[in-house]
Amino acid sequence: MPEKFAIIVGSGFADLVDDAPAQTVDTPYGQPSAPLYESPIGRHRVLTLMRHGDNQGIPAHLINYRANIAALKAKNTSSIIALNTVGVVSQIRDGGQIGIPDQLIDYTWGREHTFMTGGDMYERHIEFTDPFSSPLRTRLLSAAAAANVDCYDGGVYAATQGPRLETAAEVDRLERDGADYVGMTAMPEAVLAAELKIKYACIALVVNRAAGRGDQPIHDDVETNSAAAKALAMRVIDRVFSEETD
Repeated sequence: MPEKFAIIVGSGFADLVDDAPAQTVDTPYGQPSAPLYESPIGRHRVLTLMRHGDNQGIPAHLINYRANIAALKAKNTSSIIALNTVGVVSQIRDGGQIGIPDQLIDYTWGREHTFMTGGDMYERHIEFTDPFSSPLRTRLLSAAAAANVDCYDGGVYAATQGPRLETAAEVDRLERDGADYVGMTAMPEAVLAAELKIKYACIALVVNRAAGRGDQPIHDDVETNSAAAKALAMRVIDRVFSEETD
């Protein structure tokens, strides 16, 4: 059976679903952030889910992550490519660039972070040594190389609670912990996908230097870098879906 791909996106990607019919999906966990949109990208028909809702009104800590992943599973999704905007903590990247993280640290709290709420429907202790799918990461990196996109291979994604940004001291701690990127949405997306045996990988769009690292206010940094990072990510996405899959 051919792989069924989905993309989970944040703000700034409404053009991906232009003119695509909306598919409403009910789940045992409530409604996902937005309808699913299926549209052609290259040789594939790809589902797109707007993580923060169609009007971008749902902050990271209030997203119904379980409903989002369950809705994609209900549509037979086998691979999820997540586009996550991040600040960069270490020196591996700069604003306007992208990377494909290979590890993460979860600092979130209070989120519904598992489908394992009793009964024996799911394996109790899933393997999560490698939180991002290695085959899917390889595919993204190969697509980046083929598209001549500068894309960093690896790095540790620190998932923080939000909705506020971090203090400079907190970013210092993240760096001591080994983090390279800081964002708010890769968890619990990654673990929920793993529980449902969906491959999951992240394209980290670096839109700012993390708190205490930049030479201008963070929101100015974001405004400066967002379009460039998005353009690189979309070149990778376009290349991924220009290829056939088994």
